[in-house]
Amino acid sequence: QVQLVESGGALVQAGGSLRLSCTASRFDPFELDAYAVGWFRQAPGKGREAISSISKSAGRKYYADFVKGRFTISRDNAKSTAYLEMDNLKPEDSAIYYCALRSSLPGASDWWNEGEYEYWGRGTQVAVSS
Repeated sequence: QVQLVESGGALVQAGGSLRLSCTASRFDPFELDAYAVGWFRQAPGKGREAISSISKSAGRKYYADFVKGRFTISRDNAKSTAYLEMDNLKPEDSAIYYCALRSSLPGASDWWNEGEYEYWGRGTQVAVSS
């Protein structure tokens, strides 16, 4: 069973920046480059929404329109860690942020599909004050 741990969530002011990390591990040797990574978020009273996804080798990256130009996804397979750099944060970005892994290649038509992701972390809280 793969374990995912998100970190880096915090309370920041609008216009500020945060970098979220997602570290993967398993009891036996684990290679993150066998999986694509997605980031999702869920605000109170709302459904979970897809933010971004990165392919196994980082050759493909996808972003939701509402974060394009502000958020950047990246990964370091040697560290089994993926990142979400968030700049120019807005109050509406406040949510619990989750990372997830999928063994299939994300494409333009399905990178956002939660059902394609096999492993999920427990999330990290991001709060943006106005």
